[in-house]
Amino acid sequence: MSTQSLKGQLRKLTLPVFIEIALVMLLGAVDTVMLSRYSDNSVAAVGLDNQLMSLIFLVYQFFSMGAAILCAQYIGGRLEKRLVQVVGVALIVNLLVGASVSVALYLMAEPILRFMGLRPELMGDGLVYIKITGSMSFFQALSLTFSASLRSAGKVIYPMSVTGIVNILNIIGNYVLIFGKFGFPQLGVEGAALSTAISRGVAMLLLCIIHFRVHIRKFPMKYFRPFPWSEFRNLLHIGIPAMSEELSYCLSQVAITYFINRIGNEALAARTYCVNMIMFTYLFCVSITQAGDILVGHLVGRLRHRAAFVLGNYFYRRALVVTLSASMVLAIFGKSILSLLTNNPEIISMGFWVLVVDLFLEYGRVSNIFACGTLRATGDAVYPVIVGIIFQWSIAVGLSYIIGIPLGYGLIGMWVGFALDENIRGIILKRRWRSLKWQTKGFVKA
Repeated sequence: MSTQSLKGQLRKLTLPVFIEIALVMLLGAVDTVMLSRYSDNSVAAVGLDNQLMSLIFLVYQFFSMGAAILCAQYIGGRLEKRLVQVVGVALIVNLLVGASVSVALYLMAEPILRFMGLRPELMGDGLVYIKITGSMSFFQALSLTFSASLRSAGKVIYPMSVTGIVNILNIIGNYVLIFGKFGFPQLGVEGAALSTAISRGVAMLLLCIIHFRVHIRKFPMKYFRPFPWSEFRNLLHIGIPAMSEELSYCLSQVAITYFINRIGNEALAARTYCVNMIMFTYLFCVSITQAGDILVGHLVGRLRHRAAFVLGNYFYRRALVVTLSASMVLAIFGKSILSLLTNNPEIISMGFWVLVVDLFLEYGRVSNIFACGTLRATGDAVYPVIVGIIFQWSIAVGLSYIIGIPLGYGLIGMWVGFALDENIRGIILKRRWRSLKWQTKGFVKA
């Protein structure tokens, strides 16, 4: 397969992945935008809750991320039986984990939010939102696995379509239940939570039906007797490091959110608004990296390491140009966008300077998104974990806390610390990619 053919496949995969991820991001942002018309306090409470839910979804991604990488390599190596086994194992485990976590979130919602430092005046809204979305979160555990399996086979159009349908349902549900339209009661935060949970349930059901019709039509019991422990171990080999790096990042963000909460409700609301705006600037980077990693996995499965390296460098350069351009546009128009979301001048001013600092942060973020994802796609999953844990906690948490709270620079000072963390990690991980040490880490051998 020529370089031009690979680039053509990359373009075909990137657009559906881009649309899907944009719609996933929109699903979270819709709650924030609609609740901003309800109150800034509800935005702050839901923002902290969503930080926790992001952490929970990383737990669910433990096996689905591993399954995606193994599936891509097995498809490249034409190992059909191992493909079926690894998807089946991932579904079984995620169902059990998802059900257990959902029950725990419902029963322990209040002590968890207190531990995270949610202010008493925000506890009512926070508790309602986390109990509803948390108890239904097992839907997401299965959706992530079905979606990862479909994407690894290049069938990216289906997760994209399902996400589009779910977004429409969520927007309608939010409008009806938050504001009490068409005879429904005005439920505020509770309405946003119900709409989000129901939408995720519909997504899981649709992905399940599609997966059985267009990808793996059946899971023969003979493939699982005896249980394929070798594939379970392979999932652990990829899943534990992959999740550990993401888990470390998410936990560091929870710690950071705790510190921001100490600064004040305005800082927490400003962070929530900015995060929901900023994530669209690196959307293309995430999309082209996920699409590219499908092809990198296929190439590694065929033992075509040089082609994987050339392709990776190509989509990294494209991601960098687009992300930095989008970040600059957001910094220029940030104050106007924030003014549409809130009339609090302190939040607007704080948020604007965060967006300016974030322009420098995004260079490092692009390098991290690319290197972490692509190294994992080759099977080199441990190195990003070690780098991530060291710098996320020493700089993103430790240094940001010192700049933001003891030195008194607040949210803007903390964002400077985040930028340093992203850029230092980015430099180290790019060097790992260019060293080509990942060539010996694949799961398909000659």
